[in-house]
Amino acid sequence: MKIRKFEISDYDSVYALWQGTANIGLNDIDDSREGIEKYLTRNPHTSFVAELDGEIVGTIMCGNDGRRGYIHHACVVSELRHRGIGAGLVEKALSALSDLGITKAALVVFERNEGGNEFWERIGFTTRPDLVYRNKVILQKK
Repeated sequence: MKIRKFEISDYDSVYALWQGTANIGLNDIDDSREGIEKYLTRNPHTSFVAELDGEIVGTIMCGNDGRRGYIHHACVVSELRHRGIGAGLVEKALSALSDLGITKAALVVFERNEGGNEFWERIGFTTRPDLVYRNKVILQKK
């Protein structure tokens, strides 16, 4: 298995992986080719894919705001889970954040995603019961 930077040319394979993964929230704007290209341009060194025999089997999108790192859409093909691929992707992303001087990373997981929540807990991510996650759609000017 090989972990390498996520390039926009990987988009179709990565999007197919996301679509086939339960409990990943996708939307038409942010997760479009244009949305992902914008994200990768802003965060060129922190998002990765895992390849096995030339096929993408895992992904992690990671970026930062200059203070904190944020992880999105981390997933591994279900048949290949529990083999260290996800942990390897997270390790690579956290190392890339560290190289940028970022000292903390956050992520959001659907409460119903038991496997995902178990994974994040197992590798040392904790919950913040003192926080409420809030979200607001910003309408785009035409």
